[in-house]
Amino acid sequence: MDFATILGMILAVAAIGGAYHLEGGQFGTIFLAAPMLIVIGGTLGATVVTTSMDTVRQVPGYLRRAMTGGSYRFTDTIERIVRLAEKARREGILGLENDLRREKDPFLRKALQLVVDGTDVGTLRDILEIESAYAAERQKKGIYFFRKAGGFSPTMGILGTVLGLVHTLSNTGDASRMATAIAAAFIATLWGVGLANVFFLPVSDKLRLRLDEEAAHLELITEGAVAIQSGENPRNIRRRLLSFIEPIERKESD
Repeated sequence: MDFATILGMILAVAAIGGAYHLEGGQFGTIFLAAPMLIVIGGTLGATVVTTSMDTVRQVPGYLRRAMTGGSYRFTDTIERIVRLAEKARREGILGLENDLRREKDPFLRKALQLVVDGTDVGTLRDILEIESAYAAERQKKGIYFFRKAGGFSPTMGILGTVLGLVHTLSNTGDASRMATAIAAAFIATLWGVGLANVFFLPVSDKLRLRLDEEAAHLELITEGAVAIQSGENPRNIRRRLLSFIEPIERKESD
């Protein structure tokens, strides 16, 4: 569970809801079916039009990635690669076959398989870089989905407000209820702007962060695999890979 994501959303909702309550607002007036239907249904419908059903089916997975995905432990990966380099130097490349079978990281496992198969350095790098690029493209679909939803949501809120005002002003027979109806019409705008800025856009940015972290991790593995295949000294491999992490973490891992 990514507590930063959950905590951030809770803080945002609590701040908005708390301020509304302090002003004397009643939460029951916010949860109106019509504005919520227009904003949520309209936003999702418009967003689906811009993408494919394959992406729509993966939306739950994108949400799980944003809410529960953890950060990569670069130092652990570096230590694993250095140990593999030391073993390859002692026993040869074929000595990594047992490690290949035990490796849980799919990208590192694929990199080791290419190393064990004797793939030349240039081809090895090309294959892993292509794999990384297409992994990034797959993740970008989720980023774009929630970013588009964040763009449509406020517009749908305004649309809901306009529809509410049209309905209210076309029924002016009861002037005492008009002020309440007009206030209710603006609930749609509240939902549209609120969902965009508290949910859709933050999720999109979190997925972007996940993508950046994954890209750096895959690049680290690629450099490590190429270095092992090139027969580099494990100490030099460690020095090279440590450039992927913050200086303070480098000191801790020395």
